[in-house]
Amino acid sequence: MNIKTEISSKIFKALKNFLALEDDKIELQNTRKEFKGDYTLVVFPFVKILKLKPEEAAEKIGEKLLEIPEIKSYNVVKGFLNLSLTDEAFYNFLYQKTEEYPKPSKKIMVEYSSPNTNKPLHLGHVRNNLLGYSVAEILREAGNEVLKTQVINDRGIHICKSMLAWQKFGKNETPESSGKKGDHLVGDYYVKFDQEYQKEIQDLVAKGMSPEQAKKEAPLLNQAQKMLKDWEDEKPEVRELWAKMNAWVYNGFEETYQRLGVDFDSIQYESETYLLGKDIISKGLEKNVFYQKEDGSVWIDLTNDGLDEKLVLRSDGTSVYITQDLGTAVQRFESFNIDGLTYVVGNEQDYHFKVLFIILKKLGFHWAEDLHHLSYGMVDLPHGKMKSREGTVVDADDLMNEMKATAKEIAKEAGKLDGMSDDEKEKLYESIGMAALKYYILKVDPKKRILFDPKESIDFNGNTGPFLQYAYVRIQSVLRKKTPVAGEFRSPELTEIEKNLVKQMNDYDEVVSKAAEELNPALVANYAYDLVKLFNGFYQNHSILSNDDENITQFRLQLIKKVGEKIKRSLNLLGIKTPVKM
Repeated sequence: MNIKTEISSKIFKALKNFLALEDDKIELQNTRKEFKGDYTLVVFPFVKILKLKPEEAAEKIGEKLLEIPEIKSYNVVKGFLNLSLTDEAFYNFLYQKTEEYPKPSKKIMVEYSSPNTNKPLHLGHVRNNLLGYSVAEILREAGNEVLKTQVINDRGIHICKSMLAWQKFGKNETPESSGKKGDHLVGDYYVKFDQEYQKEIQDLVAKGMSPEQAKKEAPLLNQAQKMLKDWEDEKPEVRELWAKMNAWVYNGFEETYQRLGVDFDSIQYESETYLLGKDIISKGLEKNVFYQKEDGSVWIDLTNDGLDEKLVLRSDGTSVYITQDLGTAVQRFESFNIDGLTYVVGNEQDYHFKVLFIILKKLGFHWAEDLHHLSYGMVDLPHGKMKSREGTVVDADDLMNEMKATAKEIAKEAGKLDGMSDDEKEKLYESIGMAALKYYILKVDPKKRILFDPKESIDFNGNTGPFLQYAYVRIQSVLRKKTPVAGEFRSPELTEIEKNLVKQMNDYDEVVSKAAEELNPALVANYAYDLVKLFNGFYQNHSILSNDDENITQFRLQLIKKVGEKIKRSLNLLGIKTPVKM
């Protein structure tokens, strides 16, 4: 049980009859550092009941709360009642036999990643994947059943561009013959298409054609459009090439996902879902949710909702993205019996999801209220914006290699790798590099843009992943020197920082609950950082193993063991591994 929750419950019981309270909404906060106390009760809501000034009301309530065994003393600052707990209260919470966690409450699906099969995953996908995975883990830790999913965009003109370029310029090159990951190989041909396409445009312009006309008339684009038509007509040779190149990409994706440490419970493919939604559009026409124009195209008028008119079906009967997403949403709720669906997608798609959610509500789907868009900011680089077709993207694999190399360089400079085998060192470099990458991205509120600097993220001091890992390693090092004895041990008097460590650990459930509600891993990251800062302060100013009193030693061993467990659980929610040596 959380200290704050338990004390709040006892305060309510103590004040229920005294103040004639009808609900249990007691506002209890952590006492600010500049004031004496552990928790602060806001008494302003009770001033009218007592018909006293805020300070007088706080004094009267404070006297009443001294009846609670866990409350040792109080002090009043204006309308705030600061409560100090007994040492025994902290011991009871530290040594409680079981921790109470909420029963599974909802079945929630989280969609993230959803890449295109014409290029490898890049830095933008890294933030998407890390956010999606962490949010899913946090929702699960908060007591929900969670399903992770993605829709792979494996069809369309951009896919055909890679296919056509390989067909024309590839000379039967394969991942095996080139030594490249399949997603990188296919991505190279997407870039190659644009290079050759730009040449054709320049040639046509040189012959007197306008730039706009040249873009439309360039032979390569027309050939790619024909290939897309052939794909939709299911021509065997086009479908075979498509399947072969997509297989190369999937193998490449899987390697990247494994290294990122993310996974999925189900995968959908746009080639299978793009026709979904047509039946929904037909039913919506019957209900007058949609309307049809003279050319046969189907639209919805959202001007009364503060938006505009939106196309949902082309005049030739083909789907647009919103058509597919309508069908996919309905299919997910019907097939998986979920209670909620969270889309982890960048903020450039804010408008799309506003439209999607409004349409589903107008169609009468009650679960549309349980749809959420985790809209996150873009990742910027010091040298500018990334562009896939121009080949200026930072590939996820290259980024991870750079992170590992930087971790290796810094770890060697620190000179603390004596006694480790080469294999152990390589695993450690990987662990440190990935921790730096993940923490740097996840410690920022998802809504904010990130300016990513790899070197800054791998600092063993400050608010970084390796800094948190190192605190965990330090704890394990102490515990290897002396194993805590089972039992409950007590110091003659708890120090302030020992109390703060217990309070911080007991805030874990509250932080996880809030992070799940706000879909914000940064809350967990900042919680872990605050816990580590407290631990480091404790470690530097308190002897753990060199005490005359064995009770003090054993208590502090138990304390840091539990701190280590909370650090590990917090980092696990961020997808970060905790090494035992660094």
